[in-house]
Amino acid sequence: MTATREEGRRRVFADLTPLRTSAHYRRLWFGSTVSWVGQGMTTLAISLQVYDLTGSTFSVGLVGLFSLVPLVAFGLYGGAVADTVDRRKLGLASASGSAVLSAALAAAAFAGFHHVWFLYGIVALQAVCAALNSPARTAMVPRLLPPEQLRAANALNSMITTFGMLVGPSLGGLIVGVAGYQTAYLVDALAFSASLYAMWRLPSMLPDRTGKRRASVLDGLRFLATRPNLRMTFLSDFCAMILAHPRALFPAVAVLWYGGDARTTGLLVAAPAVGALLGGVLSGWQSRIRHHGQAILLAVAGWGTAIAVFGLTRELWLGLLLLALAGYADTASMIFRSTMMQVAAPDEMRGRLQGVFIVVVVGGPRLGDFLAGSVADLTSPAVAITGGGIACVLAIGALAAYGRGFRRYDAHDPTP
Repeated sequence: MTATREEGRRRVFADLTPLRTSAHYRRLWFGSTVSWVGQGMTTLAISLQVYDLTGSTFSVGLVGLFSLVPLVAFGLYGGAVADTVDRRKLGLASASGSAVLSAALAAAAFAGFHHVWFLYGIVALQAVCAALNSPARTAMVPRLLPPEQLRAANALNSMITTFGMLVGPSLGGLIVGVAGYQTAYLVDALAFSASLYAMWRLPSMLPDRTGKRRASVLDGLRFLATRPNLRMTFLSDFCAMILAHPRALFPAVAVLWYGGDARTTGLLVAAPAVGALLGGVLSGWQSRIRHHGQAILLAVAGWGTAIAVFGLTRELWLGLLLLALAGYADTASMIFRSTMMQVAAPDEMRGRLQGVFIVVVVGGPRLGDFLAGSVADLTSPAVAITGGGIACVLAIGALAAYGRGFRRYDAHDPTP
C-alpha cells in the first residue's frame, strides 16, 4: 500500500529523486533557492530606493534597462567562458561577485551614500555576474545526475526561480518597511553563503572538450544552426514570449477591464507566477512523456490559447485563472526545453547553449512587451492580447508542420 501511494504521488507531484540521490545537487538546489529569494528582495529594494531618491517612475524603469543590457550582452560570452574554464570556479567567482555587490549596497546604505548612479552601476554589475553564473550553474547539473533524472531536476529548478520571484519581493518589501534598505541588502549578501557553500563542495567541473582552443561564441551559434531539434526549442519559446506576452498591458487592463487599481495589477502579475510554481510542483505526469518535442508544441499552444481567451474575458477571477493556466503551460514547456538542451547537447556546448537561453528568456519578453504595447496603442488592449494569443497558436502550428523531426523527438534516443 505504501509503495502504491508513493507511486501515485510521483504521478502527480514533482519527482524528488534528484534531491534524494545526489548530495551535491541537493546543496546546489537549496543554495540557489535561498539566493534567488535574496535577489528578489534586492531587486525590489533597489526599485523602491530609486523611487525614493527621484520620485520618477521613468528612473525606476531604467533599473530594468541597466539590468537587461548586460544580461543580453554578456549572456553569450558567459556561456563561452563556462565551456572553457572550470565551471565550479566560475560559479564560485560569479556568486562571490554578486555577494560583494549586495554587501556594497548595504555598506552604502548604512553610510548614507544615496546616489542613483551608484545603484544603476551595481545593478549592471549584478547582471554581469548573473550572465556568468547561470550558464556555469546550469551546465553543472548534467554532471551531477544521470540523464533519466534531468527532467525531474529541471522541474525542481523551475520552482527555484518562481519561488524567488513570489517570496523575495514580498519579503523585501516587509524588511525595507521595518528595518530599512540596508537590512534587505545585508540579508541578500548573507543569503549567497548557501550558494557559495554548495559550489565549494562540488568537485572540479572542467568541460569535456575535444580540443584545447578556447570555446567560441560563434562556434556555439554554428552548432545550434546545424541542430534542428535544439533550434526549435528556442523558436517555440519566441512564439510565446514575443507574440503573446501581455505583461506590459496589465496596468491598463486592471483599470479598463476590471475597474481596479495597483493591487489588481499586482494580482495580474502574480497569477502567471503562481501557475508556474504549480507547474513545477505538479510535474509528476511529465515523467511518462517520451516525445518532448510534441509536449513543447502543445504547451506553447496552451499558453497562446489561454492568453487569447484572457483577452476576451472581463471577469477578474476568470482572467486570473487563465493567466495561471498560461504560467503552468510555460513551465511545462521550459522543463522539456531545458531537458532537451541538457541531454541532446554535448557537454562542451552546454554553457554556450545556456547563454543563448539567457538571451532568449531575457530578450524575448522585452520584445513582447514592446510589440504588445505598440499594437494596443494602435488598436486596443483586447486586440493586442487576443490577437497575440492567436498569432502564437498559428506560429506554433507552422513550426509543428515544419519540424517533423522535432515532433518525433524521443527522450530515449535524443537527437540534437
